[in-house]
Amino acid sequence: MQATLVTAEDSAPVESSSSAVSWGPIIAGAFAASTLTFILMLLGSGLGLSMVSPWSGAGASAATFAVSTAVWLVVVQWISSGVGGYLTGRLRTKWVGIHSDETYFRDTAHGFLAWALATLLVAGVLGSALAAAVSSGVQAVSTVAAGAATGASAGAATKDGGAFDSTSYYVDALFRPVDPTKPLGANPENDAAATAQASRILLASAANGGEVAADDSAYLAQLVAAHTGLSQADAKARVDTMIAKVKDSKIKAQRAADTARKAGATFALLGALSLVVGAFIAGVAAALGGRQRDDEEAVYLSNQ
Repeated sequence: MQATLVTAEDSAPVESSSSAVSWGPIIAGAFAASTLTFILMLLGSGLGLSMVSPWSGAGASAATFAVSTAVWLVVVQWISSGVGGYLTGRLRTKWVGIHSDETYFRDTAHGFLAWALATLLVAGVLGSALAAAVSSGVQAVSTVAAGAATGASAGAATKDGGAFDSTSYYVDALFRPVDPTKPLGANPENDAAATAQASRILLASAANGGEVAADDSAYLAQLVAAHTGLSQADAKARVDTMIAKVKDSKIKAQRAADTARKAGATFALLGALSLVVGAFIAGVAAALGGRQRDDEEAVYLSNQ
């Protein structure tokens, strides 16, 4: 009897030639998830914009809008990632010769890959549309929270295409005559020079946090008294009132900018959180879909 020599090569397990990654189901699930994400984001943008209103006291508050947006982002990830992951698990072919734990791991990995590919598709192909939708939401939040706040140096377009400086309103208010029917502007050049100086002083005060130097304030009071017919004391009171309004408008503008900043940060953090939730759901859904696919095939074969 001859002894059989067993070598290390003969005893080594045979490695499968097929890859453990099935890209077909992954791509199909990713396309389904990205398309559903786009549809749901457009739907959420429309619903969100219908909740807010530029009119005071109308529409949802900023807190309500932010909470609703957060919930909707999570719902979008939940639905789209779940559908994409489940399709990925159901569409793959059955793996044979591997342990059930390995099957669950591969299904979960396939769901994660489908989610990752869908996220890249949404960010790359549909990113501009989604960015516009999110930007509209951020602007809506800042509008609701800040109202009609305008900065002292903010500008708006006029009908003739020129720039309207909001300080012009405060300058006009400073030089309103006591009796509008009897304007004191006998010398238009002097009036223009006075208003130009007042504008520069107010702009400088806005850039300096709304603070006006004592000599500038006194000079403004003299200009107002000379061009409006007010007494020196009344002119000084008008200047102080107008400077306070300039400072208040700047504070409101800063609050509006800070509200928009906080809204943008909230959207970014909630977006990251919803993506993490979506990745988890995609993996779980793919594992469930793959197990259901194998179970239904086993039942079908047993009935044959």
